Amino acid sequence: MDFALSKLLWAVLAPSNLLLLLLVLALVRRRLVWFVVPVLAIIAVLPVAALLALPLENRYPQPAPPDRVDGIVVLGGGLDGPLSDARGQPALTEAAERLTAAVALARRYPEARIVFSGGEGTLLPQGHAEADASVAFFTALGVPRERLIIENRSRNTWENALFAREAAQPKSGETWLLVTSAWHMPRALGCFRRVGWEVLPWPVDYRTNPRRLVPGFALGENLAALDLVAKEWVGLAAYWAMGRI
Repeated sequence: MDFALSKLLWAVLAPSNLLLLLLVLALVRRRLVWFVVPVLAIIAVLPVAALLALPLENRYPQPAPPDRVDGIVVLGGGLDGPLSDARGQPALTEAAERLTAAVALARRYPEARIVFSGGEGTLLPQGHAEADASVAFFTALGVPRERLIIENRSRNTWENALFAREAAQPKSGETWLLVTSAWHMPRALGCFRRVGWEVLPWPVDYRTNPRRLVPGFALGENLAALDLVAKEWVGLAAYWAMGRI
């Protein structure tokens, strides 16, 4: 129930959708125009999304590579499952660095197991789990199939932690890396710690450059970035309220 509710609420609360709804309402209540238009202008010009993303991305700097790694957990988000199935080849998303970084780590640590965790995070699943599509990606880049542990049931970050731990069966004293986007790492690491799995954060897929926070003019791009980071902050708050982090 909480999964379905989160999807329905976010369909309304996503900044781009919410502003669109307010614009529609402005056809009736014209005073809303004086609120929506300045907000859109601010989003288009100022690096609002980057300023909100910086605290998330800077929370866990990438550590020095450990001497030994027993396993690598890669969270989904870097592949489009349905598109991969439709086209018969791995279709990467903007978060593809989660996968490319995992391949680099797999080569650095040839004895490490690789757990890919990602099912279908949609309200109406169609049988195209992202984890299933990841097999073709990893094996094409030289990672042997026997090193892969595929977890294809999880629909969100909390289930990533639960089901990945169940699939990997980590032992005491082992060193495991957690690979996900830097902006997603605080929530992901909190979930893994809550389920009792101490993993080493390995953030990738940075979206902000702290040396270049300058105004511009890109409403579509900035709205998409704002949707991403706003969803993460809302997710952090919701997971904290539910005791998941």
